[in-house]
Amino acid sequence: MIRVPAGPGGRLSDAWRSCVGTGRLDLALRRDYQDSLALLQRDIGFRYLRGHGLLSDGLGIHRPYEWQGVRRTHHSFTYLDQVIDACLGLGIRPFLELGFMPGALASGEQTVFWWRGNVTPPADEKEWTGLVRAVLAHLVDRYGADEVRTWPIEVWNEPDLPQFWQDADEAAYHRLYEVTAHAVKEVDAALQVGGPALSPAADGWLERFAEFAERRDVPVDFVSRHAYTSGPAQHVPFGVHQTLAPASDLLDQFAAPGRVLEGTRLAGLPVHITEFNSSYRPDNPVHDTAFHAAYLAPVVTAGGDHADSFSYWTFSDVFEETGIPTALFHGGFGLLTHRQVRKPTYHLYAFMARTGEERLARGDDHVVTRHADGRVTVLAWAPVDETGRTPGPDRHTVRLSVPVGTAPRGEAFVRRSSVDEERGNAYTAWRHMGSPRSPKPAQLDVLHEAAEPARGHHRLPVEDGRADLTLTLARHEITLVELTPLVDETPPWWDERRLLGGEAP
Repeated sequence: MIRVPAGPGGRLSDAWRSCVGTGRLDLALRRDYQDSLALLQRDIGFRYLRGHGLLSDGLGIHRPYEWQGVRRTHHSFTYLDQVIDACLGLGIRPFLELGFMPGALASGEQTVFWWRGNVTPPADEKEWTGLVRAVLAHLVDRYGADEVRTWPIEVWNEPDLPQFWQDADEAAYHRLYEVTAHAVKEVDAALQVGGPALSPAADGWLERFAEFAERRDVPVDFVSRHAYTSGPAQHVPFGVHQTLAPASDLLDQFAAPGRVLEGTRLAGLPVHITEFNSSYRPDNPVHDTAFHAAYLAPVVTAGGDHADSFSYWTFSDVFEETGIPTALFHGGFGLLTHRQVRKPTYHLYAFMARTGEERLARGDDHVVTRHADGRVTVLAWAPVDETGRTPGPDRHTVRLSVPVGTAPRGEAFVRRSSVDEERGNAYTAWRHMGSPRSPKPAQLDVLHEAAEPARGHHRLPVEDGRADLTLTLARHEITLVELTPLVDETPPWWDERRLLGGEAP
């Protein structure tokens, strides 16, 4: 039995809800996307949303034309305004990523993704910086400087990878960052600009970025990188399988920027992990499973110890980097499928949203928090074997002595919500019904029903201000237990034994 201290051990960091990822930004024009985002914000409430494609042709901002024999540039914000308005209306702000290159401004034809984001440097640096200034000046004019100053502005995405930046040319990226950062500051010196949004494989890039920034006196307000734990892709039609490193590797990756930047000019800057997940592929079935929720639980609960934000990639399967998905469940990154079917990892985040502000205890399989009103929450999970070589125990037990309320004796009301291989797991229900690629309305109803966590309620005695809580968790289970000091308002004449009108004993 683990005795949970009655006094707080500190605050539970909410870095986990600072940001969440999305497919390219013009997807926000779709109804299914906005419905999904509304559900996400109702149950979880992220603060920022980051995605690719702000400057790509899908939003249609950069519109060059010729007039009187001279090339000129028009900037159109029709779609951008709709996207930002939709996000702000749902209580989530943009984490702006400046990319990719508009086709008419690109120096080459190399693209990434099914939707062809151009990843070459600008053909005209002056036109590029003019585009950056125009976009930010428009946002400041429309939403106000005080508001836009709260929106982080990241320069490009994973320039260390040749598929995201032509030839992974480091010197060319440094030049792009320098002119872009200065253009941002020309609009408003208080705007936050940073990068370099590196992949986990970026060996030495961050150190050299710090050296470059100091040598050139380039503005850097935050540092960003990405984190994944999957091995090489083993391809099958419309999907992949991959090995996974232990989830603790994600925490090591979160901590890496702070470690390598010690002693540099960038030491102490905010660190944003602007993408993280297990697999970097949007077609790996592991994303849909209860295993995935239990695998990430220790990361989500402890990640704030190592980074100022860590952004789950992504909130929805409305996502088309490798093409239009071929089935409702297809291994997509999303916390939600199309049609807002909640995955087990969605519930991990929804459970986190119900935890308290004070952290009382944290272990390898649990975190205990307390709300200002005295409620105590326990988020617990069954540890996983990421190698898949052993099936793991069918049951995992967590025993806690939990402080509840201020009275020495009494009872606590206990509410428990759980997700595992069978319960709160629409993916399992989908497999049981034959994995229909396009479920009929009645099947969708079943999947939404299956996605509901299992729920139970009971009372526990409180002795010496404590309740003894024993949790038996199924394989790959995550569970949230909420304990509230009980105030019993049952009238003195109520007798359950007389429910059917019998005489008092």
